Amino acid sequence: MSAEPRTAPDDDRLRVIALEVADDLGELVSVRAWASGVLRDLPEDQRLDVLMVVEELTSNALRHGEPPRQIRLLRKRGWLCVEVDDTCLDPACPRPPSATGGHGLKLVKAVTTSWGQRQRATGKTVWAEIDLTRAPEADPPSMR
Repeated sequence: MSAEPRTAPDDDRLRVIALEVADDLGELVSVRAWASGVLRDLPEDQRLDVLMVVEELTSNALRHGEPPRQIRLLRKRGWLCVEVDDTCLDPACPRPPSATGGHGLKLVKAVTTSWGQRQRATGKTVWAEIDLTRAPEADPPSMR
């Protein structure tokens, strides 16, 4: 059995672990399993929040972006960033919630300290930062 790479820092060095994502929504199961293994040291509530962010950003790239796609987990003591690249030049835009979607980026905003995107000549990177030192709230303010 091969060991999953870990992002758990024992010092303040930045750790980066990346995964190429195939052009198929079915990839979300593999991406979630990969991220869950990499982040197995996190308390369950934090890991579940990070996995939701991973799934949302990856599913958006699969639904609205163009291949190739890559997800990265960047981590140092007390901080984690999820980054997802795709080659679509259109910016990621929250849309009004409806029966068919539009809730994901609102959820990302609720569990992260910040999120955004960087445009590149060949596409974009959508990112979200999570403060791992903050105690979880019973209900995030935006969800009350």
